[in-house]
Amino acid sequence: MRFMRLLATVLAAILTAALMFGQQITSSGIDRTSLDTSCKPCQDFWRFTNGTWLDKNPIPARYSSWGTLSVISEGNRERLRVILESAAQSTTAKPASNERKLGDLYASCMDTAAIDALGAKPLQPELDRVAAIRSVKDLTATLTAFFRTSPVGPVGLGDTQDLKNSTDVIAEITAGGLSLPDRDYYFKDDARSKQIREEFLKHVAKMFELLGEKPEAAAAASKTVMAFETAFAEVSLTRVQRRDPYSQYHKTDLTGAAALTPHFDWKPVLRQFQLNENVAINIEQPDFVKKFDAQLTAVPLDDWKIWLRWRLLERAAPNLSKPFFDESFHFNSGVMRGVKEQLPRWQTCTALADRAMGEALGEAFVAKHFTPEAKRRMNELVENLRATLRERLESADFLSPATKRNAVAKLNSFAGKIGYPDVWRDYSGLSIERKSYFENVRAAGLHARLYRLGKIGKPLDRKEWHMTPPTVNAYYNPPMNEIVFPAGILQPPLFDVSADDAVNYGAIGAVIGHEMGHGFDDQGSKFDAEGNLKDWWTPEDRKKFDERAACVVDQFNTLEVGDGLHHNGKLVLGEALGDLGGLTLAYRAYQRALGGKPGPVIDGFTADQRFFLSFARAWGSQARPEAVRLLLNTDPHPIPKFRANGTLQNMPEFRQAFQCQEGDPMVRPPAQQCKLW
Repeated sequence: MRFMRLLATVLAAILTAALMFGQQITSSGIDRTSLDTSCKPCQDFWRFTNGTWLDKNPIPARYSSWGTLSVISEGNRERLRVILESAAQSTTAKPASNERKLGDLYASCMDTAAIDALGAKPLQPELDRVAAIRSVKDLTATLTAFFRTSPVGPVGLGDTQDLKNSTDVIAEITAGGLSLPDRDYYFKDDARSKQIREEFLKHVAKMFELLGEKPEAAAAASKTVMAFETAFAEVSLTRVQRRDPYSQYHKTDLTGAAALTPHFDWKPVLRQFQLNENVAINIEQPDFVKKFDAQLTAVPLDDWKIWLRWRLLERAAPNLSKPFFDESFHFNSGVMRGVKEQLPRWQTCTALADRAMGEALGEAFVAKHFTPEAKRRMNELVENLRATLRERLESADFLSPATKRNAVAKLNSFAGKIGYPDVWRDYSGLSIERKSYFENVRAAGLHARLYRLGKIGKPLDRKEWHMTPPTVNAYYNPPMNEIVFPAGILQPPLFDVSADDAVNYGAIGAVIGHEMGHGFDDQGSKFDAEGNLKDWWTPEDRKKFDERAACVVDQFNTLEVGDGLHHNGKLVLGEALGDLGGLTLAYRAYQRALGGKPGPVIDGFTADQRFFLSFARAWGSQARPEAVRLLLNTDPHPIPKFRANGTLQNMPEFRQAFQCQEGDPMVRPPAQQCKLW
């Protein structure tokens, strides 16, 4: 076999490579027991890399998918559990300290007996308020109050950077009101979509029955909810439309907002958050806001009351007694994602603590699980990839000198955030009581809303983070022009300070490159170095970029993912470009780090082979059929298998590393290979 002959050659070179480098060989970072050597790497590299591991690690009943990132997340949750249980049991934590609040929050969540004893009583004051609605005036007053206490209405109020003046933080009226994952779920006529709508009707009816409604009335109410939300789905932007930042930028003021909603007064909404009436406001989806106003008088008050009761119940169900919790799980996890079993309670409660007091919990997490050496090493990787991308931009033959200058200026302005914030969030205004779980959840939600809305009209805080330190993820934020890597994702096998450079560049290096690439993908490329929505490309350069992007759209439109399903190429374009550009950049950065020397052969693999193996290992994940369909409909990321194979099919360096030939499934025909930088 061609690959086995290659391995024999590689093994013979190990000693030579070690002597050339004159140093002790570090860990290979590759677990050979995960490989499926019965599958040829040029046939299905994702399967070759992960097959045996996936076979031995089927999806646990409590999850919709399972893979490399799942294992990292599970490990982080175990670490958070230790921190939270210690806080809950502490006898020395000072009153009002973050440790005391975390401990009390966790303990209140774990006290299921107290939660079950209350049933739906915690929700009763808001249900009573809805029941008391007798006029449109009552309805608008209730919706106004709910902006603060329980934001369940069709429209919301948030904060956002002004996309065309990124140093300003302004208010934003957002579109929502849909209980299903996406507007298309209300209209698609395939068998699965019809089944989901049928199950949704049963789910809503069951929830009303748990509140005491008779089955006939509950069934009728569920149809009212469906009709109510379908009307809003009709005027909601699609996920592909929302990928264009211009489609959601409509800056105005209070007068402009009032013109869209003659039946709804925004002044009381602003006042309850101490916001000035002269505040600038972005309208995310004007047609949706107009529909909201029209429905205030067009929809019978009884229908509004049914829908508001439903939304209050849906939002609160995970924090109510077991019957409500179980029914919420049945639909949202079981029907929609195929999950068979609920998470153990401690996992639910660690997730709650991370959402409610993420930076307080994160501060304890990084003190124990993220070293200064790890941060130093990550900084090195980031700067090497930045230097490499700068070289690629400067040498890009399809860009004019003017566009190159703008692109390099943007890259040079990237802010890199690694591990954790420089300044931790203040939770002194958050009150937590050990015996008041539902109230704790509400208090945390209000504290977060006040924090976000309190930024409006204030100087932009460039030190702020939008993920908590334990999170297994990373992001690029166009208006901030920043790349952010929480400590949670900086764990083996994605990042290992003891491993060889090849695997770190192949795994976390590709993630770094991916996030950098978002600054220049179909969305990020519309923002300049200061984070402003501004066209800094020449028309000719933009046309050439769009032609390269169209190659990726076509590739993912035609990739068969099973059961006759395909990706929506336009939906996954940004993430697929990030993967292709990121891996290409990481490979070149690794070569740059070698300084012209050959990479070491370790554990039977060349450096290039280990680079690509570590990349594919990051996407070693499998999902239940229900979850796959949900991801294809709603997730801008490709399915993990195709994040690996679809990206590698375009890389000549991969083909060379594993001696693949034209015609092999892992090699796209040269004329069809996509290239970004």
